Amino acid sequence: MVNSLGDEKSYADLSSGRRWFLLALASMGSSIIYAPAYLKAVFYDPLREALGVTNTQLGAVFSAYAITALICYLPSGILADKVRMRTLSSVGFVSTALLTFVYAMLPSLAVLYAVFILMGVTTILIWWGVRYKLVRLVSKEDEYPKRIGISYGIYGVAGLVIGLISTWIVAAVGENLGLGVSIYLFFLGGLILVLGILSWLFIPKFAGEIKGESTFSLAEFGRALRDPVVWIAAVSLFFVYFFYTGVTYTTPYMTGVLGVSLAAATIVANIRNYGITLLSGPAFGWIANKFRPSVVIAAGSVLFCVALLTMMALPASAGIVVLACTLVVVLGFIANGSFGVVSAQLTEGKVPLTYFGAATGLLSIIGFLPDTFSSTWFGSILDAQTDADGNVAAGAYQQIFMILVGSAVLAAIASLALFFYLRRTRSRDQVAERESVTATV
Repeated sequence: MVNSLGDEKSYADLSSGRRWFLLALASMGSSIIYAPAYLKAVFYDPLREALGVTNTQLGAVFSAYAITALICYLPSGILADKVRMRTLSSVGFVSTALLTFVYAMLPSLAVLYAVFILMGVTTILIWWGVRYKLVRLVSKEDEYPKRIGISYGIYGVAGLVIGLISTWIVAAVGENLGLGVSIYLFFLGGLILVLGILSWLFIPKFAGEIKGESTFSLAEFGRALRDPVVWIAAVSLFFVYFFYTGVTYTTPYMTGVLGVSLAAATIVANIRNYGITLLSGPAFGWIANKFRPSVVIAAGSVLFCVALLTMMALPASAGIVVLACTLVVVLGFIANGSFGVVSAQLTEGKVPLTYFGAATGLLSIIGFLPDTFSSTWFGSILDAQTDADGNVAAGAYQQIFMILVGSAVLAAIASLALFFYLRRTRSRDQVAERESVTATV
């Protein structure tokens, strides 16, 4: 299985085991490489206290990462079309591991900004294009929706395992939250370093994965830019990603409003973020493969609205903790599943492999834009309604949740717009084809 440095490999040249291994590597990597940057999704309060920052400052640090990512999404798509997957994957992992080791030392706020900005470069500019394109390279075109769903299932396995380890670390260190966060980050850094080594050893040189290793023409991006499918899918991703990331605020809601213990909330958060993906990724991928990804995303967005509005209607008391935790898991299932098949809208719209990397770059620029402002926005909402004892009012979370409901409604509208656009254009193409045949006869 180890790379031979010479021959290029095609899909047919790889054994089934090799293809599954590479799918697992890309999927595990996409879960683990972003774990340091997105640590607040699981360890919100412990991380904030360990770093000694406010809600707004923690959101601003993450926004610095997100703004860097926004700048890097487009060139990352071009890199994915011009540089070997093996090179991008190994360099991205190793450089991110080194930055994670610095992060683990719980540095000053200024150094923290630098770490997160550089992580935006290593995880997005260098590594971002690897996940989707590598999954595409080890899949037939008609397999992609199912494979990307399975990919998110593997993503969930990796995230759940490291999440359980994080819970064990927090429990082991007791009140010393700073030590627990630091140990966990050192663990993540070591794991990411191992993934970098495995990438160099096992990812082959794929035939046709690049057109020219030193030519950074924007022609492919220009084609992606003119493709309506890419634009509509990007808008859909924007709103899906907004509620997918926003659902993480149910974690501080459980501890701060419902009175759930930190350990229990951490476990639920890990299940919501990762564990439920074991089911949601493959389930949504299978359904999207049978039907259309755009329709599945629209349906998922509507169900998300229903579940979140139900949770908001619950009284803020300890007596409904079990029901609230169940709804949090349901929200995670829907959000993870919908997000997991958003990129499949590109294959639904028949975006060709020749500019697939550029298309994912454009998709990402628009789709992940919420990261640049949502954390700071939501952090300021929480800080504005925090009393002198550090307790956040329930109304602050209700305000955030209503914003997420609005986002889910718009996600459903965008996905249905793609469905009707494709149905109209395909019908038009079929008419043109029939007229061509008639004229020939």
